[in-house]
Amino acid sequence: MADSKREIERKYEATDATRLPDLSRVAGVAAVDHRGVSELDAVYYDTEDLRLAAGHLTLRRRTGGDDAGWHLKLPVATGVRDEIRAPLSDTLPPALAGLIRSRVRDAVVVPVVRLRSARDVHHLNGPDGALLAELSVDEVRAELLYGGSGSTAWTEIEVELADDGDPSFLDAVERRLRKAGIRPSAAPSKLARALAETAPNGKPGGKRTAPHTAGDHLLAYVHDQIEAIVALDPAVRRGLPDSVHRMRIATRRLRSAFRTYRGILAPTVTGPVAEELRWLAAELGVDRDQEVLDERLRTRLDGLPRTLVLGPVRGRLRIWSVARRSGSRRHIVALLDGSRYLTLLGTLDALLAAPPLLPAAAPPGKALPRAARKEHRRLAHRLAHALELPPGPERDLALHAARKAAKRARYAAEAARPALGKPARKSVRRLKAVQGVLGDHHDSVVAREALRALAVQAHLAGEPSFTWGVLYGQEKETAAARERELPGVWARASRAEVRAAREGRASR
Repeated sequence: MADSKREIERKYEATDATRLPDLSRVAGVAAVDHRGVSELDAVYYDTEDLRLAAGHLTLRRRTGGDDAGWHLKLPVATGVRDEIRAPLSDTLPPALAGLIRSRVRDAVVVPVVRLRSARDVHHLNGPDGALLAELSVDEVRAELLYGGSGSTAWTEIEVELADDGDPSFLDAVERRLRKAGIRPSAAPSKLARALAETAPNGKPGGKRTAPHTAGDHLLAYVHDQIEAIVALDPAVRRGLPDSVHRMRIATRRLRSAFRTYRGILAPTVTGPVAEELRWLAAELGVDRDQEVLDERLRTRLDGLPRTLVLGPVRGRLRIWSVARRSGSRRHIVALLDGSRYLTLLGTLDALLAAPPLLPAAAPPGKALPRAARKEHRRLAHRLAHALELPPGPERDLALHAARKAAKRARYAAEAARPALGKPARKSVRRLKAVQGVLGDHHDSVVAREALRALAVQAHLAGEPSFTWGVLYGQEKETAAARERELPGVWARASRAEVRAAREGRASR
């Protein structure tokens, strides 16, 4: 069994001669409790080519202190990580092995660095005695265990916010430390510093070169979407909110880039990959679409006056929802452990390592805006066709097709944004608004289908169907309102596209 803890901390440079200031003068601190010194011994694990370190993950087996065991740290934001803990054992616990699988694939993790620390701990307590933060002075000795025999040593100060603490408290501590001449550390973690100072090749990974050609810009965008899929894998396995949705968006952006920019990346190579991405998005969406629909219907129901809720409506909705959901958390984890998904990740890595660039990838600033404008024209055509149709099922289908085109146009503009700058940014915002209107319209169509089915079930069970009819009417009005709103939103997006095209031509 693994436990999770959100870790919010800051690190500072120190030397053996560094003196801590009077921390009781930090705003909010009533007492400083010196907890003594403990000896910590941690072995950090990674693949031979340091894939975890390249993704800013750390995996260690630590003895000593009050949290001995296996610790996996996953980046959340600057200075914020989720630490997943498992009990001490001789081998890597399966729960942690799954969370690093998208990074390591079938590679073996081996000991790479050993860190032994003498940790001098101070608790900063508030007026009620509650812990506000833990400050430790760590004397660290690092030894390289794989790929060399280097060693190094340093002293650092670490301030970790207490659980559920106010992050602004760390600002107050930092002000006090800075007044004492203590400065933030340049290294994001002990492991990163140890590798930088001991490994023959220095830090894992490297800086990407600045994009110059259309191919450079597109590959940078493709890289970001692949990294998003890999980085979101642990969150999806943990069932974190919105993680499945975000992973699906990354797969869609990647597929869209392959389709839109097939003049830059050879479709003979990217086409089969796009089909695998389509499969992944579909598998991830087994429960996600139902989850979105459930939330929409519950929100509608919660907004009704009590006098309009007749019969066991909430119970009916709950039963219907459970019956339609597959309970697929277990299914998704099995999917992410499966050979097809892991093969896809390997294929994406290979595509980046040897990109199938076509001649159009070489010139800067031409192929990207040309392809983006083509997607914009496709959207314009589909919208014009949909708006010419009378209200009804045929128009609903046409607007749904326009919604898909809006996504592709938006993703195409996103990929071209680094090359085109401000005009493309405005175009992305306006296309996102078009996509939002079309998306709400489509969700309303899907909701009406569900409400009709619920009304039929209620009627057959001898329950009042009145409330389902009220909700159906609300959704119908929502769809009509989105259709009235659409021409104006589209006009603004079209003007933004015209300006982007003009400024793009002027800059060449």
